[in-house]
Amino acid sequence: MAATAACLGTLCCWSLGPIFIEQLTGHVDSRTQNALRYTVACLFWLPALLHFMRVGKFNQRTWRLALLPTGTNVVMQSLWAIIFYYVGPAFAVLLSKTNVLWVATFSLMFFPDERPLIRSRRFWSGLALSVTGVCGVLYFKEDFAATRTLTGVVLALVCAFMWGVYAISVKISFKDIDSRCGFAVLSIYTTIALWVVALLFGEPAECLSMPLSGWMAVVVSGITAIALGHVFFYTAIKRIGATIPSLVILAQPLVVFSISSVVFHERLNGLQLLFGLFLLGGAALSVWAQEHVRIRP
Repeated sequence: MAATAACLGTLCCWSLGPIFIEQLTGHVDSRTQNALRYTVACLFWLPALLHFMRVGKFNQRTWRLALLPTGTNVVMQSLWAIIFYYVGPAFAVLLSKTNVLWVATFSLMFFPDERPLIRSRRFWSGLALSVTGVCGVLYFKEDFAATRTLTGVVLALVCAFMWGVYAISVKISFKDIDSRCGFAVLSIYTTIALWVVALLFGEPAECLSMPLSGWMAVVVSGITAIALGHVFFYTAIKRIGATIPSLVILAQPLVVFSISSVVFHERLNGLQLLFGLFLLGGAALSVWAQEHVRIRP
């Protein structure tokens, strides 16, 4: 029950994030909204971190171990927010699911126990299906040749790559660290770095004129999409492994599209939806292959 709730909680939280980011594009720049949202997530987990430190359950190595994933997270988060200033939420989230392929690729490079995946027909079939899906989603987008759309596509694909780097760095750095403590420290470092980026390249003063609806989007998305979403995901992985949570989260583009079509009137044509299913199906097949290799005696 707890694992199922964590999986569904992750799906709900991470599906709300793109909607709120899109809403904030009309009020502040991407750097400022990143800094604001991560500040909320940092403050949310700060009391828990102080509690773990007070009762002696905090590993002091966490301060050092969190540096590597923080660097990748800052880059990934910066790319993630700016995508929505160029393309719609559903389209962006769909392309971001190519991160599954990068996670599998990096796992082959850094974890010897997963290298038998190279001999897996499921993995290569999933890879081919996903690549076909990505090509179809892009080719059948009406305004694909527009400079604005091309910029969003490139940002989304690079962001997916950085998510793969981030996921592997977290797996390496926090393998012996409580996920709540690890994410709490990471959120502190990330918040500081994002505010530096916002002060140098953004316009933080814009948030002073932001309406109440904008501040509500900052708070709700900071708590759900960042603070709770990550911890729900870590909780699910610890209880039932990575496969089922990863497969559940592949439903995120469909949930985001359902919300975005109502809120922002975003539309994907029939062929894009078809190839989107190819992309998600290929990603699911790759995740299944990875887990099959991991549990095989």
